[in-house]
Order: sequence, then structure tokens, then C-alpha cells
Amino acid sequence: MQIHVVQENQSLFGIAQAYNSTVDDIIEANELPNPNQLVVGQTLVIPIVGRFYWVQPGDSLYSIGQKFGIPAQQIASINRIQLNQPLQIGARLYLPDPPKKSGEFNAYIEPRGGSVSEALVQSAQEAAPYLTYLTPFSFEALRDGSLKEPPLDNFIGISNQNNVIAVMVITNKENDQFNDELGRILLNDMDVQNRFLNNIVETAQRYGFRDIHFDFEYLRPEDREAYNNFLRKARDRFKQQGWFISTALAPKTSATQKGRWYEAHDYKAHGEIVDFVVIMTYEWGYSGGPPMAVSPIGPVRDVLEYAVTEMPSQKIMMGQNLYGYDWTLPYQEGTIAEAVSPQEAIERAVQYNVPIQYDNEDQAPFINYTDNEGKDHIIWSEDARSIQAKFDLIKELNLRGMSYWKLGLSFPQNWLLIVQNFDVVKK
Repeated sequence: MQIHVVQENQSLFGIAQAYNSTVDDIIEANELPNPNQLVVGQTLVIPIVGRFYWVQPGDSLYSIGQKFGIPAQQIASINRIQLNQPLQIGARLYLPDPPKKSGEFNAYIEPRGGSVSEALVQSAQEAAPYLTYLTPFSFEALRDGSLKEPPLDNFIGISNQNNVIAVMVITNKENDQFNDELGRILLNDMDVQNRFLNNIVETAQRYGFRDIHFDFEYLRPEDREAYNNFLRKARDRFKQQGWFISTALAPKTSATQKGRWYEAHDYKAHGEIVDFVVIMTYEWGYSGGPPMAVSPIGPVRDVLEYAVTEMPSQKIMMGQNLYGYDWTLPYQEGTIAEAVSPQEAIERAVQYNVPIQYDNEDQAPFINYTDNEGKDHIIWSEDARSIQAKFDLIKELNLRGMSYWKLGLSFPQNWLLIVQNFDVVKK
């Protein structure tokens, strides 16, 4: 499979010819919103076996092989050239697909407004073949230890039909906000806590959940050890049922990191207690903040490189956004950026006839445009290049896999690249 970046004056016909593919296959694979009006900088995933590579200055078969994880001798043999033969700049080489790594993939799905839209059901159905876990968000803990259930529609059935583990995610949210006082009660009042655990077990049995996932955020720093002890107690209960236990963690870079989001999340303890963690490596650029990449590769790497010093790498799932944001410029504090899918970002580049640019440091695409009212905008989004960079980091650090926040915004290239890079684990 090939990632191609559209250049000026290129057409789908010419691109298809260059890769021995067809226009129809490229349109179908990418669900192209603009087949007749490609924009400069747009990425296309070309659905071919292997990939083509054009020799760059300084390349050798050894450096190319190292870059793509393919032995130099194999590249030489397939392309019928000598191993130590100097390469001509611009020459085209065919590269086979490297061996795949096993990977686990989770996706949260969040019904809003008390019901499940048909679009969300369809999104779950389309994503389920590529998932190990499906996580409806969320069961909200109440102060008496009971649970407020989300609308589930047929998410359990979709999970079962696709050999996907249905995940019961539980949050300390009240009135749509994470609440530290609620967390304090659940973690310290043993009568409430025992009732809470009993309700979790009864609910999970009733629905058929096989992983219990705690997303407790903005806890009091002094509840750090209480949270660890609660997780130990929960683990022992859930293991009797044969269930997994997992947690969501704030993106830390040190054990002593300050801040309400971070201090009660003990990476080392979670790594010892639970089966796996989801580290929320996204939202550097967020709807209420200034424009920047949502999950820039540098900060993501910093978090994950710290995490593997505290817990086994195979317990770590990298968090990844399936969306971007459109900010109105100049940014003013208190304004809210619009969430957009990667497909919508492409459509806006077409609408306003602007190129899609790429920040190589952050490994993220962005678009500058002026709307019909004369207001300037910037969109930071995702594309095939940015996702491939994250998949390469998963393989480099030998992580468990990736967890997506959240289904419902279209990004077909992501699912194509999962298949290209990984054998999805089903349990």
C-alpha cells in the first residue's frame, strides 16, 4: 500500500497509472470527497500490494531497506539489480510489504443527547472489523455507588458479531464534568465503594462486557494511593469473572508532574495492577485553546518514552484523535474551535481552493483559508502521513496498540493503514 501526496497539476488518472492502480480503486479506498478536484498536498492511500519508491540523493539499498524494514538483498533481488550498485536519483524501486506486527485497537464511541444516532451505529459497524475493543462512553458513577447508563443501542451485538470485546467504561463525571468530590467518595467510602463494585459486576454480567475500563480524571492528588488500592480491589473481583481491567491515563512525562489532571495517575502502579492502559496522547491542540496540532508527534513521543520506563510497553495503548479542529484567526481566548473530520478538512481545502500543508516537525497536516465573510482560519487535522508516523512509533516502542477518540467522524485512510501495518488481535 502506497501513500501519495498530490502535486500540482496531478490527476487521479495519472496517479493511478504511476502506481499500476485504477481510478475507481483509489476513489473507493479513500472515499474521496473530491475525485474531480484534487488539492495540492492531499494524501491518497493507493491500494496496491507493496509500494514504489523513487530514489533520493544519498540513498543506498541499505538505507532504503533500513527505512522501510526490508533487507537490502531482498530489494536488490526483486528489482533485479546488484546489491552494491550505485542508484540513479529518481529511479523507481518496488518494495514489498514488510512483516506485520500484531496490534490491539480500541475505539470509544459517545452517544450524545440520550440516544444513539444511525450514523454512530453505522460508524461502529464499519470500524468493528479493525478493532479489538469497542467502548461506549460512558457509565457514570453516582455518589451512592449506583451507575447512570449510556444508551447502548446494538453496540454489544456489533461487538459480538465481529469478535470484539465490549468494554464497560466508567467515569467520575457529574453534569458532563469530571468531579473530584465524586472521586473522593468512591475511593474512600468503603460502603459506597463495595456497592459500586457490586453494581459494576451485576451490570457487566447483564450486558456481557469483558473489560472494565476506568476513566477517572481530575482526582484529588491525595487520592492517588486510594485510587491504586481501589484498582487492586477491583482487579481481584473482576479476575474471578475472567474479565480484563484497564484504565485511561493523562499524558505525563514524569512521576512528579504537577497539575489537577496528572497527580493522581500513578503510571508505575497502574502498570503493575491493570491489564493495559490507554494514555490520552491527544488534545494538545483543543477546541478551547490556541491553534496547534491535536497530537504532535514530539510531545506524543515524550509521553510514551516516559511511560515505557514505568510499565511494560505491551500494556500501553497510544491514544489517537480521529478528528481535527478549525480555528478562526486571530485566536481569541474564550472562543471554541469547530471539530472537523479529516474528510471535512479536505472538503474545505477544495471549497476555498487552498493547498493542504504539512508540518514535518509535528507530523500533522494543516490548512489556511479565508472564508466567504473574509475571516481567516486554520485547520489542524490528520491524514495518512500523520497516522503512519504514529503507527511507526507504536512499532518502534513495541506498544500494545492504539485507542481512538472517537468514532463518528470519517477518516477512511486510518482503517486502510491499520490493515497495512498490523494483524489486528481478536479475542
